[in-house]
Amino acid sequence: MRILAIDVGSNCLDWLMRCQQWGHQVRWYDKPRPDGTDRHAGEGLVPKIRDYDELRRKWLGWADLIYTPDNVSYLEMLEPFRRIGYPIYGCNLAAVEWELDREIGQKVMEECGMRIIPGKTFRDYDSAIAYVKKEGKAFVSKPSGDGERAMSYVANSAADMVYMLGRWNKIDKYRRAAKQDGFILQEKIDGIEMAVGGFFGPDGWSRGWVENWENKKLMNGDLGVNTGEMGTTVRVVRQSKLADEVLKPATEHLKKIGYVGYVDVNCMIPTDGKGPFPLEWTMRDGWPIRHNLTALIEGDPAQWMKDKLDGRDTLHIRMDEVCISVLMALPDFPYSKITNKELCGIPIYGAEDMEHLHFSEVMLGTAPREVNGKVVDLPGPVTAGDYVLIATGTGETITGARRSAYSAIKKVKIPNSPFYRTDIGVGRLKKQLPDLQRMGYAKGLSY
Repeated sequence: MRILAIDVGSNCLDWLMRCQQWGHQVRWYDKPRPDGTDRHAGEGLVPKIRDYDELRRKWLGWADLIYTPDNVSYLEMLEPFRRIGYPIYGCNLAAVEWELDREIGQKVMEECGMRIIPGKTFRDYDSAIAYVKKEGKAFVSKPSGDGERAMSYVANSAADMVYMLGRWNKIDKYRRAAKQDGFILQEKIDGIEMAVGGFFGPDGWSRGWVENWENKKLMNGDLGVNTGEMGTTVRVVRQSKLADEVLKPATEHLKKIGYVGYVDVNCMIPTDGKGPFPLEWTMRDGWPIRHNLTALIEGDPAQWMKDKLDGRDTLHIRMDEVCISVLMALPDFPYSKITNKELCGIPIYGAEDMEHLHFSEVMLGTAPREVNGKVVDLPGPVTAGDYVLIATGTGETITGARRSAYSAIKKVKIPNSPFYRTDIGVGRLKKQLPDLQRMGYAKGLSY
């Protein structure tokens, strides 16, 4: 099969490498960095396309499967091709609104009969500040659109929220983002955070519900700044109470918009037993959760995706097995303001275990390596950015999966202070699991 990936941030290098191992021909277009420079991830590992016009002119028609691992770019360009039957697996224009326009996403949830958190949309901070002062409550702020993720904030009090809104109001790019895309303030709901996802296509949902728990903060104990995600605990199950409540009700809406791909809903589950509050849609693959799923999917990594486009469920995934993923990054992640020149070419040692390791911003390069007691310059994996690789581990229990993932990542050595969290799968999940199971969620999951 001929496979084309149209990426926006070096997400799917690992998947493409595995497709190559299965004998597929692959091509990768990886959107340039914000400063206009090329991304070097994958150089020497998979064939890359550099020219955007050539991508449209030549490679779209070449591919038997076109994979879009994100939903922030190129959807408008791809939509006409999608409508005339090009084999595009991933988010479309209708679905992206569910995720990026918070107001639309909440409306869809309400139409599906879900329990909605009260909220209000704003496009300027002064009005939002006045609203919070009047209500006198703690709120959660979430941006619409794909910009300024720093505007996602969970306040501890009304005063806390007023301060953050005032702070953002002093920063030009935040004011512009608020005016252009808006943001929503929702009441802060106490409860347990848990998500569930699934693969959807013309034939409906694939077998297996992806119950998952993200760790978004940079540091152990959920301290520090928000990142995309530092690691995830995943378990694919045949029956899921949470899927019954927040995924299955969306079936007809998803069919109506012709969606093909992964859908995930993050929820807050209060302990009052009245059901979850869905927080947001994720209408795309998540990272590194996609690496968790790669570790659990059996067989050809791409054929089941092509089959899903054709309305056939051929996904074979290991059920009831726990998978832990752990991100290894370099400074200055998650800010990513250091230049390519400073982050490219750092040698990666001890990364031979490709069953458990998944490359992201990695390329082939020459660096000092030790052979038979001598240091010589040899080709091998080197860094191509600050989001370096992900380790995954599986097991019948969370403890077993953690042992496997951390055993793999501890073998990797990189100069220049690599870091990762050491508490993925424990911490708050361990404390909250008994309450979840008392309410009928996460059945069978154990330590």
